[in-house]
Amino acid sequence: MLNGHTVKAIIPALNEEKAIGQVIDDLPRWIDEVIVVDNGSTDRTGEIAERHGARVIQELVRGYGQACQTGVRSAGNPDILLFIDGDYSDYPEEAGELVKPIAEQRCDFVIGSRARGSRARGSLTLPQVFGNWLACRLIALFWGFRYTDLGPFRAIRSTVLAALQMQDRGYGWTTEMQIRAARGGYRILEVPVRYRPRIGQSKISGTVSGVLGAGFKILLTIFRYATAPATRRETDGHGRTRTNTDDRDCS
Repeated sequence: MLNGHTVKAIIPALNEEKAIGQVIDDLPRWIDEVIVVDNGSTDRTGEIAERHGARVIQELVRGYGQACQTGVRSAGNPDILLFIDGDYSDYPEEAGELVKPIAEQRCDFVIGSRARGSRARGSLTLPQVFGNWLACRLIALFWGFRYTDLGPFRAIRSTVLAALQMQDRGYGWTTEMQIRAARGGYRILEVPVRYRPRIGQSKISGTVSGVLGAGFKILLTIFRYATAPATRRETDGHGRTRTNTDDRDCS
């Protein structure tokens, strides 16, 4: 619990036995529960996660968004949800930088931006860097919010996530969340985070098909929402979307 707010961390994981224990161990102790969603691993990911104190949920239907949605349903009703990958590319100890602005009632949704932070050499491939840049430029074009990254390390108020009515079950999950939050007028913040090469091979950047598939899905998600009106539930009670992503200003 942080500042009187319950916080649960959700880690979607697929064959991350070499990294998952380190991710769990490095998360702050004030997190009320760590939920690892094992998305059909063929290694010891689930076993190791349980040994390190996480609650493990099995989700055999493959898909990044599918695993995240399963984690959300399993979390119950915490005040804040934190999402982080299970490959140890993010720095779990930085979770407070994402959660505190929400716990302090300053923001609704906080994204850890690798573009605004520091990246170790080789942590992101050129296609990933270009894809993030292109997607963020398109979101700014269509919805006026200047994101710098589609990073998976993020925190959100649980009531806001419910209002976003997330639908994507694949690689478009993070993009959909950012689009819906932007067009819904929520208080959005990016904070700089560090990033390092993942442990093990990436399911996306590690293969040509993964890069192309993820890139296509992200662009498809953007253009699909560009032609669809915001739902009433997305926007009720919220004003104009902020365009200032300065980490000192989210009020």
